[in-house]
This record gives sequence, C-alpha cells and structure tokens, in this order.
Amino acid sequence: MPDKEAELIELEKPQGETGAATEQAPQQGPEAAATVTAQDFPGDRYTPSADRTELEQLKGERDQLMDRLARLQAEFENARKRAERDRAADRDYATGNVVEQFLPVLDNFELALKATGSAEQLRSGVELIVKQMEEVLRQMQVTPIPTTGEAFDPRIHEALGTVERLDMPDQHVAEEIRRGFRLRDRLLRPALVRIVSNPKQTGE
Repeated sequence: MPDKEAELIELEKPQGETGAATEQAPQQGPEAAATVTAQDFPGDRYTPSADRTELEQLKGERDQLMDRLARLQAEFENARKRAERDRAADRDYATGNVVEQFLPVLDNFELALKATGSAEQLRSGVELIVKQMEEVLRQMQVTPIPTTGEAFDPRIHEALGTVERLDMPDQHVAEEIRRGFRLRDRLLRPALVRIVSNPKQTGE
C-alpha cells in the first residue's frame, strides 16, 4: 500500500513544477561553469586590435626616426658646402691681398721696359724695383735664406757643386746661385748654392 500511495502523490503534482525543475537543471551543468571561466579571464582571448595598435605605434616611431635622420643628413651636407665656400673665400681673400701688393711692382717693371735711358739708368731702375719687391716680401714675413759664408745646411741649402777655396772654411757656402726663402719658419724653397772644398782642412 505505501508504494501505491507514493505513486498517487507523484501523479497529483502540478506539471509546471516538474517542468520548472527540469528547465533549471541544465544551468547548473558544466557549460555554465565554462562560460563563467571565459568571462573571468578576458586576457586569454586573442585581440587583433591591440596588435594593430602596437604595430601602428612602431611604424610611427620608425617614421619619426627616418625623418630625423634625413634632416641631420641635410644639415651635415649644408655645413660641408658652407665650409667649402668659406675656405674658397679665404683663399681668394689671401690671394687678392698678395696680388694687390705686387701690382705696383708690376707697374714699375712695365715703366722700366718703356724707358729710353742708358743701360746704367735701366740697371738703377731695376735695382729699385727689386728693393720694392723685397719690401713687399718682408711685410708678408717672407725672408731670404742666408747663404754665402754660412755653414752648409742640407735642410735649407741645395748643393749644386763644390768650389775649391783656401780662404773659406770647408763645407761652407761659397756662392749663391738662386735665393731661397722662408715664410716665418716654413721653408718655401731651398737656396741653390756651391760649397767650399778646402784642401788644407780636408787633408788634416
């Protein structure tokens, strides 16, 4: 009898209560748990928009660096050209100063060529021009190299040959063939000379 009473009670239950229990049961299953887990960890999911943002940022930084490099190259090239122009201007200025000082000397040479005086007068005129040129060189700190009577120095003298002489020390300059010059301490050209060969001193 108890079994029959239980069956009757079960049949008398409203069908809505049984359906509601059946509909709510699946929400407590594994799928519901999996859905909650995915929402709790959104970082585990692939987000291509974040990758695109990072790539665009890197491209922007690259473009900025390339633009800066191009500007630096342009500035360097402009500085190089400006330095070349300055050097050329300095050379032209220095050359102009030298030429300007020698123009009066050239004028006097031309006047000497047009002169109709005697040979002695012409010689005197040329000597004056030479003194004028020496004065210009002196103002430019260009000085002649001492030669005759000086000890031979291969750093400033160039030997053309020897001259046998007894009145001068051996290995001294006996004669100047071509003058040498220095600009301050810098040798412009050596003096071309002949050297003394003294038999008395060489035989000792």
